[in-house]
Amino acid sequence: MYRFAIYSFVLLTSLASTAWAGNITLLLSANSGPYAEFAASFSDAMETTTRWKILPATKLEATSPSGERPDLIVSAGGEALRQALESSTTIPIIATLLPRQSYEKIVAQSSNRQTRVTAIFLDQPPARQAAFLRHLLPEQKRIGMLFSSETRNQANQYRQAFKNAGLTLESAESDTPNSLLPTLNTLLARVDILLAIPDGTIYKRENIKPILVTSYRHQRPVVAFSAPFVSAGALAALHTTPAQIARQTADLINQMGPQLPAPMLPGQFAISINANVAEALGLAVPGEAELRRAMLADSEPR
Repeated sequence: MYRFAIYSFVLLTSLASTAWAGNITLLLSANSGPYAEFAASFSDAMETTTRWKILPATKLEATSPSGERPDLIVSAGGEALRQALESSTTIPIIATLLPRQSYEKIVAQSSNRQTRVTAIFLDQPPARQAAFLRHLLPEQKRIGMLFSSETRNQANQYRQAFKNAGLTLESAESDTPNSLLPTLNTLLARVDILLAIPDGTIYKRENIKPILVTSYRHQRPVVAFSAPFVSAGALAALHTTPAQIARQTADLINQMGPQLPAPMLPGQFAISINANVAEALGLAVPGEAELRRAMLADSEPR
């Protein structure tokens, strides 16, 4: 027994000595809005692990002003990731607060092939989107989606996820401003709902209002991917908040340190509903809390 106790103590001591620790440079694309929310939540989440130290930075340098070298870079937003890669750093990078499409484009355009990079995307898993649509508007089965050439490779994933949930995907493609509204009008005529996903070609800022106005004329609700999109006039959104991404990033670092896994989708989600739009379209939709409970119940093992 005594020998076993000594062995257990030595084993635990050796495991503790390999706990992840080091310095993290936190790069933000901006110092306000969602980036500020991410930074505050990430700092709070990392406070529970005193072995990691966060070195805030407005630009990436070899060392911090105090002379400390980072062991890991966390970037928030596309500009921050681009800056990290352009610095030709070899320090591992965790990219956050950007959709898959933006991440893949930035990495492909970078000449930096030495750095290990991973990401926690903003995109929601197709199966989660399907569950959300099924609980939000259970009578509406025909889901329309617009894809560009940069997102068309996701269509089959959505088609299969929708099929598994008893939904049907109707899709169309648009890569130019001139083709967007004609394509949208044709699509809306044969679907019940328009589901928007992060796609910088289609859902760029100047396109949001025309898409919402066109959808409203067809009396078709838009289900979007962010709270601001809902505020602009979408019926609802399934999204992940900066605070949720920050906590997932902290958990990843605490579990794996600089040993980066493959890029991943967000583990948590939030729901936003525009009650005024629901009323204008004559739709009865569950509340945000009710929807969340229903989706979490779906994901529980049976």
